[in-house]
Amino acid sequence: MPGVPHVRPAPLTARLREIGTRWQQDIRAAGDRTKALYEPLLAAACAVPDGVQCERDVAYGPHPRQVLDVYRTAGARQAPVIVFVHGGAFVRGAKDTSEQMWGNVLRWFARQGCVGVNVEYRLAHEAPHPGGAQDVALACDWVARNIEAHGGDPRRVCLIGHSAGGTHAAAYACDPLLGLAPRIRALVLVSARLRADVRPDNPNADGVRAYYGGNEGALERLSPTAHAASLRLPLLVVNAQYENPWLDVYGLEFALLVARARGQAPLHIAMADHNHISVMAHFNSGESWLGEQILDFFAQA
Repeated sequence: MPGVPHVRPAPLTARLREIGTRWQQDIRAAGDRTKALYEPLLAAACAVPDGVQCERDVAYGPHPRQVLDVYRTAGARQAPVIVFVHGGAFVRGAKDTSEQMWGNVLRWFARQGCVGVNVEYRLAHEAPHPGGAQDVALACDWVARNIEAHGGDPRRVCLIGHSAGGTHAAAYACDPLLGLAPRIRALVLVSARLRADVRPDNPNADGVRAYYGGNEGALERLSPTAHAASLRLPLLVVNAQYENPWLDVYGLEFALLVARARGQAPLHIAMADHNHISVMAHFNSGESWLGEQILDFFAQA
């Protein structure tokens, strides 16, 4: 809770480092091990009464996956709003990948006085590029129209995208070719795929092909990096120490392209000891530094 120091237990740090050193050898197995570390911590946190309510599966579009969850406390009034878009390599993933994840992210922000919105979206086989960005736009339009009735302030919305969700959030916010008008105040990209690649060392290359199509020559111009200079929003880029191949490089590249266009560098955070999954899974587990940094960034946006 606010004002209480949160420190990651040393045994958990040791486990994260152990997993991290082997992360790129098998990201699926390492991801499963990471989730197993955090599930009991998140379950214990949820067992403590905190006053957070969740309205689930609110439709923002006609498709069964175009739904969202709203997290809030009963006293929320004109509260800042956090919208979160999960990852999944374009072809999998869900807003509730388990009973606790990824609702843990929005529950933590609701505990800090925000209204949290957890967004589901269509996957690549039903909605190839730019379907993910279009779903983010629909969800943000829903927030702009409806969040006040849930205690949120539609003028203060921060969009957070993780992994492939970060791809969609970035495209929504900065790709002028999509013709979308961002209805948000600030953008946070966490471990996002900001350059579409099908490199041999990309374990999610098939997901990139599924979303962007088979024309590898088009990947450069379709990537968020191609449009970074068009971004007009306050930006925070976050990467974990142990990332999927090249995602940390692309995060730095995106930040550099924005910096060159603006003449001022956006904020960038490297999360020591964390990996591509734990960088979001740790929310509401007792460790709060990244959440506090995001709130500080949003307050100044």
